[in-house]
Amino acid sequence: MDVITSVNNETVKECAKLQQKKYRVEKFLLEGLKPVKEAISSGLKIDRIFVNQNRKDFAEEFKNFNLILTTEPILKKLSTTETAPEIVAVAYQKKFDVDNLKGLNKVILLENIKDAGNLGTIIRTAKALDFDAVVLYGETVDIYNPKTVRSAVGNLWKLPVVHINDFKTLKNIFGDYERIATLPKSEQKLAEFTPKMPLLLMFGSEADGLTQPLIKFASTSLTIEMNKDVESLNLSISAGIIMYQISSF
Repeated sequence: MDVITSVNNETVKECAKLQQKKYRVEKFLLEGLKPVKEAISSGLKIDRIFVNQNRKDFAEEFKNFNLILTTEPILKKLSTTETAPEIVAVAYQKKFDVDNLKGLNKVILLENIKDAGNLGTIIRTAKALDFDAVVLYGETVDIYNPKTVRSAVGNLWKLPVVHINDFKTLKNIFGDYERIATLPKSEQKLAEFTPKMPLLLMFGSEADGLTQPLIKFASTSLTIEMNKDVESLNLSISAGIIMYQISSF
């Protein structure tokens, strides 16, 4: 067990760099007790854990890890939240690839998602509603962005999250699936929709929606019926509604 009290300590500075995408090659930050516990229970490899030196209970609970007792200013430096958590861990990323997508029944695809909070919330909801995997397509925010990690609330590594960068790969994997484009307007209403399995449920960014290549790739489309006075819904809300409807079949 080490003790670090200087914010200029080299270990602290190196770990704080993980707030930036370019440094998150193998590791990422976990902020707060629940994400740290979820990561450990899910078998993620933990590099080190920083704990507020006043939390003797945490020090005892995590004594078998590479534990560093530290101060609130250091935890603040490691965190991206306004209020410093009392525990921050550095963990190794869990890697998935296209081989993890074989033989799955329900997959959600997210294209060009820029909002890290939306991404984490959708991943959390996908796990809750028994979707098998999440595909990230196009220029989608990094899943190990601290805001995504917090929004996923310990579910980020409980189902495969796979980046696909080219349309050919996407077509090879999902060409025989029912491919559902979610659109602002569609003749197919969600309340009347009966899915066929296996399926690929596709969402675009909140600002722009799905791009034309993915709309053309779709075998069907649908929309959520809404009050005409409401123009649109938040992406994670829309995804949750549609995933819930599909999970009921």
